[in-house]
Amino acid sequence: MNNYSRIMTVCILTMIIHSIDTLSYSTRIAGIRTKRLAVALSLFNIIVLVSRTSNMIQAPLVGSIVDHAIKYGSSGVLEDFRLIIFSATIGSIVGAIVIPTFINIFSYAINRLEIAGSVPNLLVQTLSIKTLKRVKKSITIPKPQYLHEFRHSGIPINLILYHTIITSIYTVGVLASVYSGTIIPEYRLTASQLSGIINGIATILYAVVVDPTAAMITDQTLQGKRPYKDVNFMVTLLVLGKIGGTLLGQLIFLPAVDVIVAITKFIA
Repeated sequence: MNNYSRIMTVCILTMIIHSIDTLSYSTRIAGIRTKRLAVALSLFNIIVLVSRTSNMIQAPLVGSIVDHAIKYGSSGVLEDFRLIIFSATIGSIVGAIVIPTFINIFSYAINRLEIAGSVPNLLVQTLSIKTLKRVKKSITIPKPQYLHEFRHSGIPINLILYHTIITSIYTVGVLASVYSGTIIPEYRLTASQLSGIINGIATILYAVVVDPTAAMITDQTLQGKRPYKDVNFMVTLLVLGKIGGTLLGQLIFLPAVDVIVAITKFIA
């Protein structure tokens, strides 16, 4: 595989990963709409397998870009990594556009699962012509009216700020660690291993700061304490934070590389 094909493959996989991550926010809406939140989260985990498989393929390819740069010269490798981060933004935007259609299809799948009895039966039924026609009818264009009503929703506006920062860390964590290998090639293995710590910190921050608030709003909606539109507001905020986080990743990429290089030199 030549370097151009390798980079394009990584970009496509990155788009898939971030599209699915963006769609994950909408499972709460589908769960509330069908009143089967647990089933919605469980069923979406099957789709997450596609993201994780893409991640498994992406990681060694990103590493090979750095190995190629070290062996043949690092000219243009920074632009390659910028392009990969940009593909994360594109993937997030694509996921955001698809969300209304995904909610319709996913809600139908949740309700259909009870009739099908199992996921394999559901997949078989999904391939029927009748179901495919229903999918065509489920296509929906996103409506921006929610953006004008945030101040009336009671959703904490700082949710989008926290989520943006956390997403930016998650977006550049692995890429910055691997790219550091071009600066300190003799310690590139140590630098790449720091990605686990960085993403771990982002995961902890998300679990402590963002997810409890999102879960509380979802539960309050299920209990009738909040209007249904509040969950729509919340998902819109999370999606905006996701897109903003990938854009912020462009700004913090090189500072993150500098921090990783410093930590690597300290450890080594």
